[in-house]
Amino acid sequence: MKKYIFMRILRSLVSIFMVTTLTYTIIYTMVPRKLIFKQDPNYNKIATTPDKKTNYENTIFERMGYIDYYDTKELQEKASKENPSVTVEPTNANKKIYEAYIKKLGRGWKLQQFKESKQFYATREVPVYERVLGFYGNLIQIDHTGAVKDASNPNLKRYLRIENDPAIGWSVVGSGTKHKYLLYFNSQFPFIHQNFVRLNLGTSYPTYANLPVLQVISQGQGQTQTSEVQFPTGKKTSSVNIYTRTYKSPKHADVRDVANYGKDDPYTATESNYQYPSMLVSSSIVGLIGLALSYLIAVPLGSYMARFKNTLFDSISTGALTFLMSLPTIALVYIIRLIGSAIGLPDSFPILGAGDWRSYVLPAVILGLLSAPWTAVWIRRYMIDLQSQDFVRFARAKGLSEQEISNKHIFKNAMVPLVSSIPGAIIGVITGATLTETIFAFPGMGKMLIDSVKASNNSMVVGLVFIFTCLSIFALLLGDILMTMLDPRIKLTSKGGK
Repeated sequence: MKKYIFMRILRSLVSIFMVTTLTYTIIYTMVPRKLIFKQDPNYNKIATTPDKKTNYENTIFERMGYIDYYDTKELQEKASKENPSVTVEPTNANKKIYEAYIKKLGRGWKLQQFKESKQFYATREVPVYERVLGFYGNLIQIDHTGAVKDASNPNLKRYLRIENDPAIGWSVVGSGTKHKYLLYFNSQFPFIHQNFVRLNLGTSYPTYANLPVLQVISQGQGQTQTSEVQFPTGKKTSSVNIYTRTYKSPKHADVRDVANYGKDDPYTATESNYQYPSMLVSSSIVGLIGLALSYLIAVPLGSYMARFKNTLFDSISTGALTFLMSLPTIALVYIIRLIGSAIGLPDSFPILGAGDWRSYVLPAVILGLLSAPWTAVWIRRYMIDLQSQDFVRFARAKGLSEQEISNKHIFKNAMVPLVSSIPGAIIGVITGATLTETIFAFPGMGKMLIDSVKASNNSMVVGLVFIFTCLSIFALLLGDILMTMLDPRIKLTSKGGK
């Protein structure tokens, strides 16, 4: 079994790499890069002249990994190391110096000039393979005592130690690390939290500009929420999430930072607490409720259809399920939405918000009804197949009633493949709710994926595809393990034998 799990994990990693790489390559080579500025509110404010427009575009393209860019000042500083006489002025002498420097750089660097000022700048198109390698090279970030490099704070202490921190209690605290708290406990699920290893999925742009992709989908939503926070200098009412403290150079500290953390503690950068759950939590809530509804409907219905096969109940149920399966998803969504509105349920999430349970009802019901017919029909077929097995005939020969046979023998065996599909069904509901979340304006990851595609937020699209792929692939492995736990006769081997 250990060998099987190892090989499955290895194949899973290869699959994740292939899917993510293909998505990354398609997005960054086939989607026109200038589309990103359509959703950038700062573009028209800053790019007021041809020179400012070119400089802004190149700065953003560099941030997103399309190009390497030296503006006029950077180019002059770098070229001056080769020839100290160079200046930023657009003279022929400077042009020759810059051309010689660019030629020495090689690797596709090109010397260019702004339209108005005629000053020089340099760009290099970053090959897609280089961008992909950079994505994976920076994907896993390990925090350590040498992570912070701040020339303005040469006396920064560097250590890792366990201490009873006055703000959060017992924790692994770091200095010289990016994060202040590297391992801590609190009352929030999953209760044990760590910052030693984190994923870097890139930076969001143009929507949620300059925020890490992982932070966008994992931080709360809505307005900031204040509460009593225990700062190192005492308790205060604030919206600060004290657990998210990261390094901030003391030269950038303001009066409030000093008042909250003291003048000797540089870990003053924090995130906020918000009123409503994150995209990840919101999608999980509605997805898990929808999955529970699906199985609550499908399991008993499919079981009774199998037990009373070829009866009027079976025929009517089969017809109803066939209709639901053939009904277009968009039609089912609008039908349920219309019915829900008629009985007073909100037809759009923002009407009542995340603080009201009714906001989750219709999206969850729709997700449940979308998967319930398929599950019920599958259970019916599988249980009917089991009815002709030898162990069922043996049970009848022993004089057991049909109800006993169905409950104790057929149903138990039918649960083995059913359990193996639960993890995949969970992920399918969470990641497959893009249409439902979009129609209900539900603030989840599914809607975020659609919004990111519309806004050409390439980093967010790649990040979400990576997350969805990881969850989906490893869910299949979890399903196999659950199957062996339910039926010990099943042995996971490389040959798939028992």
